[in-house]
Amino acid sequence: MKNKLPLLFFLFFIGCKTGKKTPDVSNIPITVHIERFDQGFFAIDTNHVQEGLLELGRQYPYFINDFAINILGTSPLSDTSAQAFFACRRFISSYLPVKDSLDLKFGPAKGGMRSMEEGLRKVFQYIRYYFPKYNLPPRVVAYIGPFDAPGVALTRYTLAIGLQLYAGKYFPFYLSSQGQELFPLYISRRFEPEYIVPNCMKALAEDIFPDQSQGKPLIEQMIEKGKNWWLIDQLLPEAADSLKTGFTQKQLNWCLSNEGQIWNFFLDQNLYTLEPDLIKNYIGDAPYTQGMPDSSPGNIGQWVGWRIIQKYASLHPDLSPEKLLKIPARTIFDEVKYKPK
Repeated sequence: MKNKLPLLFFLFFIGCKTGKKTPDVSNIPITVHIERFDQGFFAIDTNHVQEGLLELGRQYPYFINDFAINILGTSPLSDTSAQAFFACRRFISSYLPVKDSLDLKFGPAKGGMRSMEEGLRKVFQYIRYYFPKYNLPPRVVAYIGPFDAPGVALTRYTLAIGLQLYAGKYFPFYLSSQGQELFPLYISRRFEPEYIVPNCMKALAEDIFPDQSQGKPLIEQMIEKGKNWWLIDQLLPEAADSLKTGFTQKQLNWCLSNEGQIWNFFLDQNLYTLEPDLIKNYIGDAPYTQGMPDSSPGNIGQWVGWRIIQKYASLHPDLSPEKLLKIPARTIFDEVKYKPK
């Protein structure tokens, strides 16, 4: 399983848009239905868990063992899977209150996941438009797993959504000491339903264009990571940049207001360093960037790389996403001559 840790309404954020007209994809035939594995799993009678799980396996043969092995960490389900049956019974009992809380957001009385289905349908249309040879996930499945399970995962046959990471930022477990050890506030504040579609898009974008940054100098890693956000821009053009980047709107505004100073900061560093400990100061999730004010976001290196890619794309408006993504980071950097004010 390819784990990716991890839209009710699309909002607009003008600051980082390139002005490029988005294509009309409305005629591309796509239907998305999110299958509720979570509802079937928690409907199992724990007094007859073996029978219930085997029946669930007949309904979800393409997901049941991914769930058992990769989500619950137990053995594959079969007629003799005593370990798996025990693990599932224990999980159902302990997480039933979580399921009840999530039903307040995603249950039938709340309209289920229709808004997410529509958001994903649009995403899939853009993917089909730009990458017609890419094999879209044949099924989308919602599950509830342990809190340390991914919010989005791509399996061989499904795009799987872990609802346990979308209960809302004030969900008691997230704010508990155990929850904060797993997910500090700068992460758990994103555990809102409106992040589901963008997070699914991130997983798909990483599958379409796998990370090419490993082992490269800092500036090239920044640009390669920036390609990922630029790709998400193309596939989720109407979504707020805060949902795509994980930054708050205040952090995005700070970045735009201080873009020149941010770049001067990087010019004072070694842009071509290969030192992993230095690179991770600027690339990767963090509450803020070391050496910058507390109002800065973490992962500011990817934001700079994104801005460089945006400028390169504006210089080559006829370049397809597939071709742009293949251009070496150093080539892009040398041509753009990025010098924000």
